[in-house]
Amino acid sequence: MVRSGFRMMLSVEEDLEVVGEAANGAEAVVVARESAPDVVLMDVQMPVLDGIEATRRLVAEDLGRVVILTTFDRDDYLFDALDAGASGFLLKNAEPEQLVEAVRVVGSGSGILAPEVTRRVIERMTSERPAPRRPEPPGLARLTDREREVLVLVGRGMSNGEIARELFLGEATVKTHVSNCLAKLHVRDRVQAVVLAHEAGLITAAEG
Repeated sequence: MVRSGFRMMLSVEEDLEVVGEAANGAEAVVVARESAPDVVLMDVQMPVLDGIEATRRLVAEDLGRVVILTTFDRDDYLFDALDAGASGFLLKNAEPEQLVEAVRVVGSGSGILAPEVTRRVIERMTSERPAPRRPEPPGLARLTDREREVLVLVGRGMSNGEIARELFLGEATVKTHVSNCLAKLHVRDRVQAVVLAHEAGLITAAEG
């Protein structure tokens, strides 16, 4: 029933095409191999193979960019999905327009986090589940001081508009800085930049 609802919402959009459905994670991987989707909407709790492992396999084989459909009852799924390479998170009770926009944004090569999810993830990353410290990514040293500053604010969950107001910059300038950060750090999108900022200890250092 849920899948039918999603198909109905997406199929009416002229620029979107639903190329397949799957009842579990294992089937999702098979369908993705056959249909080569640009974007995969992935649930987490599924039989046979859960959405986290399915995401990991899809990303490993470059079979499409994954948007996780999530709820607040299991925050740990968010971190596992981030580690697996998901490019976006959307709440299951999101409005139809948000779902459609998420597919478009992720399909264009960007990442997306529902604002409610972002705040929750950032809170958990900085308190209940501190990010593991890893060796500083080589690309981090290539960032300018301004780009590093922007990365920290991205890691705190700020949008481009919020960063622009915080740093007294134009939003287009912030977008350029974010793009430069992604390129120099070799991360796919904003979601992965959030993970890197926390794992590198930038948020703790900036806020401490």
